[in-house]
Amino acid sequence: MVQPDLFLPGDTYRVSVLADEIQAVLQQAYRSIWVAGELQRLRPSAAGHVYFELVEKGEGDRIVGRLDAVIWRSDYRRISRALGDCDQVLAEGQEIRCRGNLDFYPAGGRLQVVVREVDPVFTLGLLARRRQVVVAELRSRGLFDRNKSLALAEIPLRIGLVTSAESAAYHDFLSSLRDSGYGFQVSVASASVQGPRAAVEVSRALRSLWRRGSLDCLALVRGGGSRSDLAAFDSEEVAEAVCTSALPVLTGLGHEIDQAVADLVAHRAFKTPTSTAEFLVARVAEAEQRLKAARSALSRSAGKPIERGRRSLTDAQRGLRGAGVGVARLSDRLDSFRRRAIAAGRVGVADARRRLLRAGSRLAPIGPLRIERARYAASLVSRRLVDLSTSRNRETRARIAALDRLLRELSPQRTLQRGFTITRDAGGRAIRSAAEVEVNQAVTTQLAEGTLTSRIVDRVE
Repeated sequence: MVQPDLFLPGDTYRVSVLADEIQAVLQQAYRSIWVAGELQRLRPSAAGHVYFELVEKGEGDRIVGRLDAVIWRSDYRRISRALGDCDQVLAEGQEIRCRGNLDFYPAGGRLQVVVREVDPVFTLGLLARRRQVVVAELRSRGLFDRNKSLALAEIPLRIGLVTSAESAAYHDFLSSLRDSGYGFQVSVASASVQGPRAAVEVSRALRSLWRRGSLDCLALVRGGGSRSDLAAFDSEEVAEAVCTSALPVLTGLGHEIDQAVADLVAHRAFKTPTSTAEFLVARVAEAEQRLKAARSALSRSAGKPIERGRRSLTDAQRGLRGAGVGVARLSDRLDSFRRRAIAAGRVGVADARRRLLRAGSRLAPIGPLRIERARYAASLVSRRLVDLSTSRNRETRARIAALDRLLRELSPQRTLQRGFTITRDAGGRAIRSAAEVEVNQAVTTQLAEGTLTSRIVDRVE
């Protein structure tokens, strides 16, 4: 029950009465007003209404003004459609210009702006002006084209990735690299890619990766979103982190129409995370093709001398085998000759002795002179036989020595000392053609001094 105001002076308000009067005055005086500020603490309700705060910041981001605001469900649907036509959504940290009326809620003592309309042109214009300021500042400091001037590695396999961990952009980027089959190594620095903390976290993540070293380039990616979601990538913090990076930065910010300032200053800009990864895969594939072409050219240029050397070695081996047979035959003939010469010598001496004895018995009566002459003749025959055997032996040794020198010159060891090699498979069989081996097969290469064991990684027939 409301108590009567029996004990209040006539100029004293009850709280409810004053609150009602304030509400009436505000509704009358501020029936339709435009107000601009930064949107903070965006809170959709279960009923479909949206509550937030409009703030104004002064020097050092100090808040100098704050108003509670609400968009009722019916108005929010219409406002969302209007913003969507301009590729915008309501997001924290966004500057908006809105029209509505002031409302005072007596029971809660709360003043709030009831928003009926949001001006999308104001937000786009403000973003454009901020972009222009950031770009002009970077150009004046000589930073705008700095990252573009860095050389991108021919084989960029070590990637630093800045994105929101476990997001769709994260998985799309890594899947494209993984599916390529190349040995990419990715270091991830997670960061918010939208919202009030995005600019600080992204710039910090970029710096932490390129300072870490041992990377070929950085990739800054995010999924799709509205134009206002790109606000962090228009900021001076992120743009400066890209410009001053010691590594080339590739961006894939998931926006098909607009480019953020980060795109403008990056080494290369792509529309999506997937297209960024595909560029890296294509670059590595091009390097692989160049390597294969160089390997084929080297193989062709080296193939002819190797083939000539292989033929020479084959001819030498054939000659060596032929010389070996000739030496063996000559040695057999020499042994046979020696045996015949010795046997002939022995027979001759024996015959001479027998003749001498017979002559001695016949000539005994003739006297000592005849005996002496017979002995001299026998001695002369014996010396001649010995000289003949010695001469034949000397000639045979000279021929053997000559064949031995030829054998040594044509030996495999002398061929190896001239720079040629012999490659054998696991069974010791000499390999004469690339078709005789398989990839990943182990082979042994004999050199003039020592052997090498290797494994086949490629072959050109």
